[in-house]
Amino acid sequence: MTADNPAIADWDRGARELYARLIEAWDKRNARDFALLFASNGNLIGFDGSQVNGQLEVGAHLTEIFTRHQTPRYISIVREVRSLASDVTILRANTGMVPPGKDDIDPVLNAVQSMVAVQKGGAWKIASFQNTPAAFHDRPDLVKKLTEELRAKLRAMPASK
Repeated sequence: MTADNPAIADWDRGARELYARLIEAWDKRNARDFALLFASNGNLIGFDGSQVNGQLEVGAHLTEIFTRHQTPRYISIVREVRSLASDVTILRANTGMVPPGKDDIDPVLNAVQSMVAVQKGGAWKIASFQNTPAAFHDRPDLVKKLTEELRAKLRAMPASK
């Protein structure tokens, strides 16, 4: 990204801000705000493999999750933001989760997230969001490395988060 090319800055910033709002809506347990970040025909693939289609279903799905569970909060590290077209970006991130009442990451909940964002009417919306467990089968060194990175991010955050 360069100062000479503000278009790159716009798509990069747009995707990062959209993702940050998604994480914030989850952490605040706000199903409505979470769902409104999706395009009307956007889809979500959850940590457990649930597939949810459309903004209304995303909202209903998250309402059920937030009603039934005390959800952990996210700690995320954006790994890449890439433009696929002038109005389409992909963002990849790693996340860890801090369960309610705890002050540390639970490595079992580490994930890889992918978000495809589309620009519609000047606003960025989520076309697809996937949250995949970062199990790294038979590679405990990778689990440990990712968990330590996420813990470093957690320790660097203000205490109020």
